[in-house]
This record gives sequence, C-alpha cells and structure tokens, in this order.
Amino acid sequence: MTVTAAPAVAAPAGARPATITLPSGFQPEGIAIGDKPFAYFGSRADGDIYRADLRTGAGAVLTEGPGTASLGLKIHRGRLFVAGGAGGDARVIDLRTGAVVKSYRFRPAGPDTFINDVVITRGAAWFTDSRSLTLFKVPLGLPAAAVEVPLTGDIQLQAGVINANGVSATPDGRGLLIVQSGTGFLFRVTPSGVTTRVDLGDTLLTNGDGLWLRGRTLYVVQNRLNQIAEIELNRSGTAGTLTGVTTDPAFDVPTTIAEYGKRFYLPNARFTTTPTPETTYDAVSVPIP
Repeated sequence: MTVTAAPAVAAPAGARPATITLPSGFQPEGIAIGDKPFAYFGSRADGDIYRADLRTGAGAVLTEGPGTASLGLKIHRGRLFVAGGAGGDARVIDLRTGAVVKSYRFRPAGPDTFINDVVITRGAAWFTDSRSLTLFKVPLGLPAAAVEVPLTGDIQLQAGVINANGVSATPDGRGLLIVQSGTGFLFRVTPSGVTTRVDLGDTLLTNGDGLWLRGRTLYVVQNRLNQIAEIELNRSGTAGTLTGVTTDPAFDVPTTIAEYGKRFYLPNARFTTTPTPETTYDAVSVPIP
C-alpha cells in the first residue's frame, strides 16, 4: 500500500505548522524530539544544533558546532547525543544550556570514518560508522571512553557506498537493527555485534537512512527515494513484511525521522541540490500512517 500525503497548506489558527523553515545554508540531516514540542536539528555544514518550536515554527541555534558535521541525534533525559560524521566523534549536549557535557573520539577524523546515527537503549547509546564494520557503545553513565563493538556475521563491508546507517532497537529490546544503505539490507545485531540479515522477503530498503520504531512497526526513511517504508516486524526483529509506503510532495531527500503528537517530522537534506550559503532548507511533517 502506498500512501501519498496531501500537499502542505497553510495551517489554521492554533494548528502546528506543517513545515519548519531552517536557516539558509544549514544542510540538515539529523532530527530529535523529546516529550516537549521542540525539534532539534544537526547541521552537516558546521555541526550547529538548531532548536525549533513545533507550535510556531520559530527557532534559533542552541549551540554552535565544532566545524564538522552533526548527523544522527537522540534525546535522553535532557541530553542530546550527537553523531559526528567524518569527524569520527560524538558529543553529548545539555539541552537546557547548550553546553557540551562530554565528547568522545571514536576514530581519527577523515574519509575512513563516518559516525552516522545513534539510538538510545536501556543502558547505552549506540553509534553506527558507515565506513567500517563497527558500532560504538557509550554507556549512559558517560564513562571516559566508549566501547568498540566489531560487527561480525552476515553483514559485509561494501566499498564506495554507505554501509551501516540508521539504527534502532528491536521490538523486544534485546538487540539492534541497522540498515545498510548501499545494499538495502536490514540486519539484526546482538549486543556483542553478531549480525543476522532480517528476512524481509523480496523487499530491499535501498537508500535506507533514519529508522523509527513504534511497537513492532519499523519506519525506514529511504532518502533519495523520497519515501518512508513501513515494516511490520516479529518481536525479535528477525523477520518482517513491508506493509506500506508513505510519500509526500514536500519530500526533498528526507533523511531522518522523529515523532510528536500524531505526526512524523523529517528534515529535507536536499542531497540532489548543490549546497550554497543561500540554499534554503526545511523540515516537513506528515501524519503517522
């Protein structure tokens, strides 16, 4: 089933805006929303974190970046966990003050590393690296160093493409799910890093990027396809079935996904548009299917 959302129109008085305007030249990729109506976006250009009010669309930079990208984002107890892309690092930011609480260096900065996304589980934040078969585990107590978890099993490193990208917990909470963008494969990962390809039948999640789990339903943003795939999983996350696809005329290479109220919010990364300081960017919302 394919669901095409209606084009965005001006919101009636008192309604939340369907589109959030971001600063020109911002180059968004990650989004995180907690239990309050504020969305946080990370910039690929310089790592700034921008906070937008979902009720009005107004926003401002919460904290300036380190000059390298801020990609995947997740919120846990008033702190924002930030994946640092080719910077090879991660940061933990206090959402009240914008101060960096802790920084982690996973790998040397450069073309051989790409810390892409993050998920929070019961005891840790897990970060993917799209250039290596490695996950990085940061216990929520924020120790001095992260734990490097090599990926073994079914997943194979593919040259010249994005490998492990979006990451989520399994429905039963006992493992992780990662999507390999270049192959479209979804993998279940044990806490020790053993990967097993999830049985999706003939479905490939090509260009899979951000993941969002609601119950046993996994929503997969397929960025350059401008769509969200809906996968119904078993409890362990070892098998699933494609049950729907959502598109929207306002999608312009959306990358990641978060929810608030009854809507999903997605930043348009606009990968097919050459970025300049004047390039416009936004985030769009669609009803949760």
